[in-house]
Amino acid sequence: MKKLINKVEDVEREMIEGLAKAAPKKLKKLPEGNIVVRAQKKQGKVALVSGGGSGHEPAHGGYVGEGMLDCAIAGAVFTSPTPDQIYEGIKAVATEAGVLSVVKNYTGDVLNFEMAIDMAKDEGIKADYVIVNDDVAVKDSLYTTGRRGVAGTLLVHKIAGACAEEGAALSEVKKCAENVIKNVRSMGMAISPCTVPAAGKHGFTLAEDEIEIGIGIHGEPGTSREKILSANEAAKKLLDTILSDIDYSGREVVVLINGMGSTPLMELYIINNFVQDYLKEKGIIVYDTMVGNFMTAIEMAGFSLTLLRLDNDMKRFYDAKADTLAWKK
Repeated sequence: MKKLINKVEDVEREMIEGLAKAAPKKLKKLPEGNIVVRAQKKQGKVALVSGGGSGHEPAHGGYVGEGMLDCAIAGAVFTSPTPDQIYEGIKAVATEAGVLSVVKNYTGDVLNFEMAIDMAKDEGIKADYVIVNDDVAVKDSLYTTGRRGVAGTLLVHKIAGACAEEGAALSEVKKCAENVIKNVRSMGMAISPCTVPAAGKHGFTLAEDEIEIGIGIHGEPGTSREKILSANEAAKKLLDTILSDIDYSGREVVVLINGMGSTPLMELYIINNFVQDYLKEKGIIVYDTMVGNFMTAIEMAGFSLTLLRLDNDMKRFYDAKADTLAWKK
């Protein structure tokens, strides 16, 4: 295993410390764990909290800041943070307006966030949560019952975050987040696996002429293994599955082309070239496009596609100001 780390047991802590030190005017790390919060707590608004296992950078800490998250909690690589860690994060950012947690649909994440939210409620904190399940590849996986939460989660962070920043009540921010979840779909593929530092070996193996369709973001295998496809063929396969899930025709969409960690931008732009033309052929109007690494699986090579079907409220919140390390709009 070749990785630019020090000790395996220090990876998550040193990563979070380095993240906070990259933007000390925006971020700070809590002493209670690998928890990042806004450097200046904003009172009077619903606080937005998210998190999960490390290894998905820039998610989730990269989306902490004005207009998006108030707090991100990082577990060990591909492992949910504990209820105690999540509780500390919720306590740190809670206001009288309440706290909404955005949880990706993985069994560990859901159980641990639910326990932490119950702990917070016992302390008199108004707390609620939503579960993101945008992955159309599988209904059930190694990690969850139901569809997994993947790159579409960051669009929930953005739109619900803008709604909260405006001063909406907890019930309204939750409704806003649920509207995004209802309208966002994703699917991914890989041409090579990733290596979890603590494991020291690949999560799965692929021959030189093989790809994995329908992968998640934890280095887990996908739904099918195929001979290598061209960029256009791979993108079409993912898009067709997404487009068959809900009706996008005639609608405006945000397109998210997400690298899984080690895919060159050259290849992501080649994929985007096809995606834009294909959506136009289908009568789908591209409102905005994001290309880059947004929710990764360490150094996996591959990509995922996400489409968000917009309405006017979502467009307004999507366009609202955000100031975080990873959101560059």
